[in-house]
Amino acid sequence: MEQDVLLVTDVEIEGSSPSGGVVSVWTLNRPEKLNALNEKIHLSIKKQCKRVDSDDRVRCVIIRGAPPLDPPEGKRKKPNSFAAGADISEFSGKNSDDVRPFFEDNAWEAIWNLSKPTIAMVDGFALGGGTELALSCDIRISSDRSMFGQPEINLGLIPGGGGTQRLCRLVGYGKAMEIVLAGEMITAKEALEIGLVNKVVMPEELEDATMDLATTIAKKSPYTTKVAKRAIRASLELPFSEGVLTERSEFVALFDTEDKEIGVQAFLERKDAEWVGN
Repeated sequence: MEQDVLLVTDVEIEGSSPSGGVVSVWTLNRPEKLNALNEKIHLSIKKQCKRVDSDDRVRCVIIRGAPPLDPPEGKRKKPNSFAAGADISEFSGKNSDDVRPFFEDNAWEAIWNLSKPTIAMVDGFALGGGTELALSCDIRISSDRSMFGQPEINLGLIPGGGGTQRLCRLVGYGKAMEIVLAGEMITAKEALEIGLVNKVVMPEELEDATMDLATTIAKKSPYTTKVAKRAIRASLELPFSEGVLTERSEFVALFDTEDKEIGVQAFLERKDAEWVGN
């Protein structure tokens, strides 16, 4: 039987409103290849992006890598990996016409364009396309044994999944230049210091820390969460003054929603809000 390269589990969140809200957990499932991103994984991710964007039950998405398999006797266990880059075997012998269609319609952009919040749960190597996958998410939580990097320069290439753009906006021009041009790995500690990741925890704490945050997000108004994400994203695309106008417009429009009135009354009455999602 052919292996599923992307395992999907929808975890129902108790106390979400409207009821039935789930966190969708996607596991990159090529542990024998350190979860390297091949064409099949891209197709599976794009399919799931279409599903969750149209599924009102899904409030948040977590992306993670499958843990290493138990090795055969006498063999060393492979290291943990979120995604150790693209599957380089698919690059061999290809020219620009061969790869352009794939890179013009890829999983990185599909994740980036999701209206739902996304969290990368990184344990181990996140290199090349793997770092770009994490960068495509809204939030990154990492174990302290993780390593990040954009080593494409060592192959005579540059990042092609949005890495040069998202990295620069996240960590700044100089640091992005260093990471891309040197092509070397950085530790989770340094990734936290430069703002590449939001939080670093021990490996055994990673799943709980990620799910706790996803659950907190999942219990907010799903409509307001989408609006908040849209407004924050505007800061990356618009000049400051236009961004402020966009925020103001989004804020004012929320006064016509049911969830605004529900939230305000719940606050005044000191009780939990029961959102309706509009």
